[in-house]
Amino acid sequence: MSSTKSRMNEKLLRIVSGNYSPKDFIIADAKDGDMGGGAEAVGLEERSVTGLGKKIQIATPMKYYRHAMREMVEADLVDIMLMSLSSAEALTKEGVFDNSKVTPAIRLNDATDIWGYRGACYREKPSIAFKTATIENALKYSKLGLYSITFYNDLEKDVANLNAYSHFRDLIGGTDMDHFLEVFNPAFKINTGREDLGAYINDSIVRCLAGVGNLDRPLFLKIQYNGAKAMAELAEFDPTNLVVGILGGGAGTTRDTFELIEQANRFGARVALFGRKIYKAEDSIEIVKLMRRIVEADLSAKDAVKLYHANLEKKSIHPNRSLEADLEITDHSLIAEAK
Repeated sequence: MSSTKSRMNEKLLRIVSGNYSPKDFIIADAKDGDMGGGAEAVGLEERSVTGLGKKIQIATPMKYYRHAMREMVEADLVDIMLMSLSSAEALTKEGVFDNSKVTPAIRLNDATDIWGYRGACYREKPSIAFKTATIENALKYSKLGLYSITFYNDLEKDVANLNAYSHFRDLIGGTDMDHFLEVFNPAFKINTGREDLGAYINDSIVRCLAGVGNLDRPLFLKIQYNGAKAMAELAEFDPTNLVVGILGGGAGTTRDTFELIEQANRFGARVALFGRKIYKAEDSIEIVKLMRRIVEADLSAKDAVKLYHANLEKKSIHPNRSLEADLEITDHSLIAEAK
């Protein structure tokens, strides 16, 4: 674990005390994909296989995923590095977090709705609570963990998942482990009557945490961006006790990435936890640098995309899309408030 003072904690103190400035926006690199996507989460590539004598498409070795984690920590651009326990163990033993202000964090549950690997169909069904990592082992490498939950507007399933979350809080109570709470949108359409999904998710979160005291509350949330109205409502509801963060979702276009962090910050989110939007970028370090500039220096999302492509060209990195295609917004939740 890091032997220096956590930059994340310093920022959170200013956020909850009402002294937020754009430099306090917290960015996490979410590289816990192996917990849900297995080997495929690291990537697929054409590679020569020992003894086969030809190239075939197989998973990229884990060492490259961890190399990307190491590079990001050394760049000192993010505040949190979220990992599986096995990655946290490997990087901690290497000394990656020694004298670093980046907080290592571990995914502490892996409910079935994140099981999205080759041939799997688990995400087509409601989540069942499941936990691989133990708190005892996790505490050897981190004092911050992620717990995720999904609400389905289904009494039996929601009560079961809430009981599992309550049990988790009991497990970490009395230890040095803090947590943040990830709330997924269901992977399939659910019935919320006349209310939209964003309102249902907001009310589910507030109701879930209303009976939880400060000692057991999550440090912040990680939720899907359900539009400006839903984001502003939740962010303004109880800002000293409920710090809102956003998850990145799919890789999308570079405009999607930059638009998401700009709108989230504008409407009250104070944390961004991006996985594929960082890892799948042509230049992960450059993406995060520009994410910072969007929040801290009021750089527009559109101008950030143009600058990103210009910087790729300077580094002789071939972009995955043309500039014109990369300026498109493909996430419909972002279109209404795009500048």
